[in-house]
Amino acid sequence: MTAAASGATAADAPDHALAGTAVLRAVDVAVRHEGTDAATPASATLEVLPGELVLLLGPSGSGKSTLALTTNGLIPQAVPATMTGTVHVGGLDAATTPVPQLSAHVGMVFQDPDAQLVTGTLFDEVAFGPENLKLPVDEVLSRTERALRQMGLWGRRSENPDRLSGGGKQRLAIACALALGSELLVLDEPTANLDPAGIEDVYSALADVVAAGRAVLLVEHNLDAVIAITDKVVVLDAEGRTYAAGSVDEVLRARAGELHEMGVWLPVSTIAALRLRDAGWVFDRLPLTPVELRDALDAAPAASHPVELRTIARSSHDSAEFLRTSRDSAQMGTPQAGPAALPAIEVHNLTLKRGRTEVLHDVSLRVDAGEFVAVVGANGAGKTSLIQAIAGVVDPPRGAIRVQGVDPARTDLRRLSRRIGFVFQNPEHQFIAHTVFDELAHGLRLQKLPEDEVRERALEVLRRFGLEGKAGVHPFLLSGGQKRRLSVGTALVAGAPILALDEPTFGQDRARADELLRLLQDLNAEGTTILVVTHDMQLVAEYASRTVVVSGGRITADAPTADIFADEALLRGAGLRLPPLVTALHGVTRHPSLATATRLADLPGGPPTTPPHHAPTAAPPHQAPTTAAPHQATPTPPLSRPAGPEATP
Repeated sequence: MTAAASGATAADAPDHALAGTAVLRAVDVAVRHEGTDAATPASATLEVLPGELVLLLGPSGSGKSTLALTTNGLIPQAVPATMTGTVHVGGLDAATTPVPQLSAHVGMVFQDPDAQLVTGTLFDEVAFGPENLKLPVDEVLSRTERALRQMGLWGRRSENPDRLSGGGKQRLAIACALALGSELLVLDEPTANLDPAGIEDVYSALADVVAAGRAVLLVEHNLDAVIAITDKVVVLDAEGRTYAAGSVDEVLRARAGELHEMGVWLPVSTIAALRLRDAGWVFDRLPLTPVELRDALDAAPAASHPVELRTIARSSHDSAEFLRTSRDSAQMGTPQAGPAALPAIEVHNLTLKRGRTEVLHDVSLRVDAGEFVAVVGANGAGKTSLIQAIAGVVDPPRGAIRVQGVDPARTDLRRLSRRIGFVFQNPEHQFIAHTVFDELAHGLRLQKLPEDEVRERALEVLRRFGLEGKAGVHPFLLSGGQKRRLSVGTALVAGAPILALDEPTFGQDRARADELLRLLQDLNAEGTTILVVTHDMQLVAEYASRTVVVSGGRITADAPTADIFADEALLRGAGLRLPPLVTALHGVTRHPSLATATRLADLPGGPPTTPPHHAPTAAPPHQAPTTAAPHQATPTPPLSRPAGPEATP
């Protein structure tokens, strides 16, 4: 791609004295954080040339984020850690060159955008970097406006960053990095909380960066959107050693099966092709994109005798049974007045403000016991505000909420935790203890359970989520993926009959994400109510029997998931896109039976993903889903806020 073709200008290109040589070269990098025994990464080597986008992959905890922090000198100069090996950026030793000097060469987007936002307006935040480079005022203003426009934030330039949603903050952090004009841009999970339209904006901007001759190192799990602009791929193994490095074809296409076994994320189209291949289908060239998969299917004969697909991950049934028992124990002593008649969650005429801005407008919603419901929408639509109000994190000024018949805003934490477990969008926002074990034990101790039972439950969750060796570690010293697993574990350990999760797979490798979702699925099959906020439309397709679309602070659609996906115009109007598998299989002509599949589990040979009694029902052709009318399984009278401090359960 040329700079002219992408809209980049000569002024965007870096003045790189070593054209054709590596902008970033890391050799045998190992980092041991203070308070830990093992180095992660253990031995990482990679290089990034001018005009390249290099994708860095690996299982959760392999050291990807840590390696990213060595590129701008924060490790070892600011973060307490011991580093061996070498990292050079633009010919400078990143371990010894002062961080302010390095900042002229490398722009960084952290996994947590809150960690790098410091000013009072979006405009000032983006201008802050160019100002510190002592650029002319006109250049500062030009870069700031261009970056804000690229991220769709120009219209909100005078607002405080605190008013943005999680995805909005990610867009802002990316705009700050773009405005620096650095020769190297390092981004750590930049699209994790972005809606599909936002993801498209980010990768369009990164394509311009690369076309201008600058370099990008990207840690990412959403490969479906980025694969088209990726030049090279580097994979770390579980210990943080460089396992594979090369072109997209050499790594992703040629070694997809190995990476899948390692638990590394792959494009959905590639996972689908691997499943079909294991069932007996033949592909001359493994597909990486929806278009490649569709073309390959139309060119390939189906297997004469499809075989059962192998099972890669372990079953979560044992842990589901353990947590079901925990749930039963947690509910002992909790009044259950007419549980069959009570909805799990009921929201009536909810209105909520953030500052002076109304983020939810007269929202009503009912979720019955045992449902698996996904809440989707664009960034800033009000999804997180809705789920936080349901969990009692915020108290709405108007409207009423009931969780198993009680008002969450007026119920003490101990009693509320017996009814609903909640996972924040940012896992750090819910950590309160000094060790991982105590974080898990806190909610159980609130319920005044015997210490032996507290220990048993906490250790089971540690084992299930691969955190056994981290029991005595401070939660803030975990990797991003480990923090997310811990936050989910704190919600699961108490065994509440309702689980509300905001982006539960954020920061997870594929194996851990699959394991978590199967565990939620098993719990749901046994009666636990699941409410998930997510931007991952393939997750919605695989697991949710019902989907609620939020747009502009209102519920605009509420229907069976398959019906929602039958209306692409509805999704696009809400800033969403069809799941990658639906995009790939739509229009397949040679094998029409595949054209209606929405889930990987629908493909030949795959085990069922959704319990039979919750299986999504496909909509008849061209039938639109129910819109602007919340699901009502059973009519309920209007709610009113009780006069006392807590609703009587």
